[in-house]
Formats: sequence, structure tokens, C-alpha cells
Amino acid sequence: MESTLDLSIVIPLLNEEENIPELYGELTEVLTSINRSSEMVFVDDGSTDQSFTLLKQLQENDPRVVVVSFRRNFGQTAAMAAGFDYARGAVIVTMDADLQNDPRDIPLLLEKIDEGCDVVTGWRYDRKDAFINRRLPSMIANKIISKTTGVNLHDYGCTLKAFRQEVIKTIKLYGEMHRFIPAIASGMGISITEVKVNHRARKYGTSKYGISRTFRVILDLLTVKFLLSYSTRPIHVFGMFGLASSGLGFVIAFVMILQRQVIGTPMGDRPLLLLAILLLFMGVQFITIGLLAELQARTYHESQDKPIYYVQQILQADEEMRA
Repeated sequence: MESTLDLSIVIPLLNEEENIPELYGELTEVLTSINRSSEMVFVDDGSTDQSFTLLKQLQENDPRVVVVSFRRNFGQTAAMAAGFDYARGAVIVTMDADLQNDPRDIPLLLEKIDEGCDVVTGWRYDRKDAFINRRLPSMIANKIISKTTGVNLHDYGCTLKAFRQEVIKTIKLYGEMHRFIPAIASGMGISITEVKVNHRARKYGTSKYGISRTFRVILDLLTVKFLLSYSTRPIHVFGMFGLASSGLGFVIAFVMILQRQVIGTPMGDRPLLLLAILLLFMGVQFITIGLLAELQARTYHESQDKPIYYVQQILQADEEMRA
């Protein structure tokens, strides 16, 4: 879809009827002040309150409002993906609908985009959430994610972010991947920066997140790490474990054979023999899985014509000069 607007604001929401009028008012004020062609894409993730009714009224009175309504709750990642699909802006900004993200920070993100950055993420440096069950787990998670992915950010969980359209439109989101978008996008060789943004205490409603999401984050982090490092060469990770397992099993078996031949140590009643056999079989299985994953990776890339590289620009002489 070609860009017809300068800016799209994507807002996923679930049961935020009390926040919508105030959020719309703040967004309208900010978008008017920046003087860019824009739209507000609200994605209703299966709300059971009056959120959709309010959004429908806004859309009827303001052509800049786009409403995408799900049949049921599919989760924030799906809502983000839908927002990206329907957004028409050259720059796409994401934010929460709970009023904790401040719309007045949007110009700060756009300034960084105008300076040449591809992705700008917000950093809630003075976060207004409970320390034990929200801020502390988030701090730990941010450290782990930054160390694992190599993309060092203070706040992966902040929804307030800005993306160039050509970057975000190429990313496919699944599971709980929305918080890892900067890390996933880093595989394209883009520029990422972070800016301090205002964070406000929630005025209405309750948070949709609990401590249980930590386990989903860990599993998705493993997926992201694999995609960033080994998506085009899975044999390298599975083969490494396979060779290590087989090598250790071979060494144990070789030592046992030497002991049997030199000093007559019996082999049949030793647990080490079973361990050596197990390690050898595990090594073969890891290598086999790696080869199957290689076939899957090639099918994945070739069936979708998915590129294994991303070009930023091409400098070349015109046809007449090259002739």
C-alpha cells in the first residue's frame, strides 16, 4: 500500500471506554500543532464495553479516524499487526490507549525520524507504575533482552515508538512479538535510537498485563534470538550441539575401550557406557534436526520470496554511461 499520508498513529486497545475521549482530544491537539497529514488508527481488540461505540462516533465526525474492530480478543501483537496493515503514513507511531503514554511526546519521536533514524523507541525513565510487580520485572527483562539480542534499550516495554513505513511493513508479528520489534528490525541493518518520554499514572481502568506474561516473554525471546542469528543457517546451532554431543560420547566410549583393552576394566555394567551411547544418538538427532531445519528455512524464504538481505540505497551510473 503506497503512502498517502505523512503520519499514522496506531493505537491498540481493549476496554478503554473511559480513556478514549481524553486520548482523542490530546491526539487531535498534537496532530494539529505538527501540521502534517495524519490519521489515527484505533484497533479494537475485542472490547466488551462501549469502546467500539465511542470509536464509531469519532470516526463519523472525523475522517482522520480509522477504526479496525476484531471479532474477538486476539492480543496486542495481533492488534499492532492489524494497525500496521491498515496504516497509510510514511511514519507510523504506536502508543497505548490508557493515557499513560503522552501524545505530546510524538513530536520528539518525529524529530529523530527526520534526523535519519529508522526506529525511535520511547524510554519511560520516570515510570509511574508499582515497583515490585511492574518496574522491577521490566528492568530485569530489559537487561536480558538487550544482552541476548545485542540491541541495547532501556525500555523494550514502552509502546510509544515511531517507525518508517518501509521498515515496519516488512516485519511479520506473531505470539507476543510486538515488544521485540526493534530487535527484529535490527536484523535489517537499520538505525535505532531511544528518547526519554513522559509516563503518566493510569487514571481509568485496570492494566491488562500480569506477571504471567514473563514466561511468554522468555519463550518469545528465544524465538527472536534464533531468528536474528540462525534463521538462514539453523544447521549452525543444531549442528553445534550435535557435534558437541557426539564428540563427548565418542571420547567417553574411546576411553572405555582403552580401559577394557589395557587394564581389562569391564564395560557392560558401567553407566558410562549408556551415557556414551545416549550422547552419540543425541548428536545424530541434533544434526538431523539441523538438516531438516535447513530445508524448512529454504522453503520459508523461497516460497514467500523473502529476502535474506535489505538494501538501503543503490548508487550506480545510468544506462547510457554504463553502455
